[in-house]
Amino acid sequence: MDSQKDALQRIIATLANKNEELQNFIETLNHTLGRVQVNSTQVVSDLEEEFDTLYSILDEMKGSMTNTIKQETVRKSHELQKQLTQSTSALESAEELLEFANNALHITDEEDFTKAARQIKDRVTMAPAFRLTLKPKATDNMRHLMVDFSKERLLLQGLKFLPVPRAPEIVLGDCLVIDNEVTVTWRMPEEDSKIDHYILEYRKTNHEGLPRVKDEQCWEVLDDVKSTEHTLQGLRFDTRFMNFRVRACNKAAAGDYSDPVTLETRAFNFGFDSTSSHLNLKVEDRSVEWDPQGGKGVDSKVKGKENKGSSAHFTNLKNMSRSGTPSPKRTSVTRSPAPRGARDRFTGESYTVLGDTSFESGQHYWQVKPQKDCKSFSVGLAYRNLGKFDQLGKTNTSWCIHINNWLQNSFAAKHNNKAKNLDVPVPDTIGLYCDFDQGQLSFYNAENKQLLHTFKVKFTQPVVPAFMVWCGGLTLSTGLQIPSAVRSFQKTENGLGGSNSSIS
Repeated sequence: MDSQKDALQRIIATLANKNEELQNFIETLNHTLGRVQVNSTQVVSDLEEEFDTLYSILDEMKGSMTNTIKQETVRKSHELQKQLTQSTSALESAEELLEFANNALHITDEEDFTKAARQIKDRVTMAPAFRLTLKPKATDNMRHLMVDFSKERLLLQGLKFLPVPRAPEIVLGDCLVIDNEVTVTWRMPEEDSKIDHYILEYRKTNHEGLPRVKDEQCWEVLDDVKSTEHTLQGLRFDTRFMNFRVRACNKAAAGDYSDPVTLETRAFNFGFDSTSSHLNLKVEDRSVEWDPQGGKGVDSKVKGKENKGSSAHFTNLKNMSRSGTPSPKRTSVTRSPAPRGARDRFTGESYTVLGDTSFESGQHYWQVKPQKDCKSFSVGLAYRNLGKFDQLGKTNTSWCIHINNWLQNSFAAKHNNKAKNLDVPVPDTIGLYCDFDQGQLSFYNAENKQLLHTFKVKFTQPVVPAFMVWCGGLTLSTGLQIPSAVRSFQKTENGLGGSNSSIS
């Protein structure tokens, strides 16, 4: 009976998964169908725009060439008209001189005839008719302004749609996810010399497998990628996966998208749990700051409990048992004043806050950056039963490194009320690596990956990131993969001895 139920449950799970796949495929088809109409309208509009541009260019060229013909007509007409006017005037002068010469033939007086002959000779010498060039300065030929459109006509008749680039193929085996960077590699199914660039699109998602049409994230677009490989840097892996797709573009058209791929980008994500913090700490999701006025008046961090209610892990953490030092209720905002000269119970090292996500297996990495003027802070791990006023490293359920910049500088690893001074420079940013299964907690300089200290621990409960800050603040960086340098170092050293050994 039980085996049949198990088999039926497996069948039900398989059918449910198949139904979900079909639903996603139907949504994809409906989305594609709608986009066909939208894209069809768009390409028609683009085509009309291209032809309108072509018409505009032709009209502009027609106007320019017509104007050239008109200018040539005006030039020739002006030259010929000028010659015509000069020739007409010369003809009138020649006709008048001819008439005067004919009349001179009838003069009988020798002296008058001689005088008239001399005048005729002088006038003939200066006559315009003998100084004019009897050749038109312009011809009626306009063939030099004719245009042969045979090549252009053939070109226009040969107009057709540009070959659309084929969809690239993402080479999944060559894609690399490491150090919060993703390198995506693709290739063309066949060589295409017309490709000008590629468009790479990506988005974060928590869904494995093919991308879904209705996803919580929009596609991010990287245009003008010139090579067939691109690396996205400085990412925060706050989702389990990322979708990628790419398309090729020539000068006029963009091709189809490649088949999308989904790459796993899982990393450790958490924030500060304001409900676990000391009253004098001002807590945001990714930062915590010491606030000396935080324990007076209305406790504003009560609201933080409500705001953190949407955290994926908060409900489980809130319901976990806590067997450590009891903490005052969050509504207790007043204390009896300490006697004059008495020491405040809440010393600098007790201003603690925990992360909102615990873990009980696997390897995890995160980073913490203190403010430059922070006087005292600690970073490390603890069990969830750490009291709000317990000091990190002074209980057997917490491990940390502690930095003190007040009065006397110190840098030490602490656990179970024992301290080990660290003879290394204090980094600007501290990286924490925990291998729960191997029982190892290591601290690194986040910039150069120098090992600061390693605790060897046999964890018996789920652990949670733990912090202390006094007179300053801390900024948290999560969604980080284990750096390759740290992973490589852990493999080769397998836990260090000597100055970096755990505190007994």
